[in-house]
Amino acid sequence: MTELSNSFFSAGPVVLPQGGPLYLQLKRWIEDAIHRGDIGAGDALPSERDLAAKVDVSRVTVRKAVLQLVQDGILVQRHGSGTFVAPQTQRVEQSLSQLTSFTEDMARRGMAVRAEWLDRGIYLPSPEETVILGLSAGDHVARISRLRLTGDMPLAIERASLSAQVLPDPLAIEDSLYRHLDKSGNRPTRAIQRIRAANLDAADAQLLQVAVGSAGLNIERTSYLASGRVIEFTRSIYRGDTYDFVAELRLGDSPTTGSSKT
Repeated sequence: MTELSNSFFSAGPVVLPQGGPLYLQLKRWIEDAIHRGDIGAGDALPSERDLAAKVDVSRVTVRKAVLQLVQDGILVQRHGSGTFVAPQTQRVEQSLSQLTSFTEDMARRGMAVRAEWLDRGIYLPSPEETVILGLSAGDHVARISRLRLTGDMPLAIERASLSAQVLPDPLAIEDSLYRHLDKSGNRPTRAIQRIRAANLDAADAQLLQVAVGSAGLNIERTSYLASGRVIEFTRSIYRGDTYDFVAELRLGDSPTTGSSKT
């Protein structure tokens, strides 16, 4: 057993919080140990076998408790390395009343962000892209996909589609799509967003460094020019443990999209 595990187990016999299934009692006990500082951010959790032996529960119970903590973002699992206490994440509050790029929105909050390109290219459009972007027979679509991060922590995956006539060279984009579109007079002036809760599949969970099935926010945005032409169709997935989407509502205003908080 490691020095960390000895410290984690140093309080003598384990007394689990009462109430609820055994795995939830164990979950609360681990959470309490983290809050007390017995085990800190970045520290490895004792092995499943050690926890089961110390607490006198089955390994299945330990596995269920750990899985819940991973899904809650309190623990992270690294393949081949073990289970670790997750770093504290800074929640980001994003307004639903302003149309800004991700880069601009984070800059206003004083947050340094960067992007890792997942894909940039010209493709034949899907039926959905053809309809939403109003493409004609023979038209192509520009697709860009990015993983958005602050430091080493991923925040969101963005997948945008635009007419290739509007974006003939996706490789020319630097840090901001909207800044690039602004140069050609094609920056959108309004957008409609649809937000729904989702559980992350294996591919997106791996990119966002969370457990498969973790809570996320799926956002579809259709953006328009002042003329009413659709200029962009974006599908994004945000980590549920880092984002709050907020809208201000006023009595007497026309209906607006409500807020979604996770």
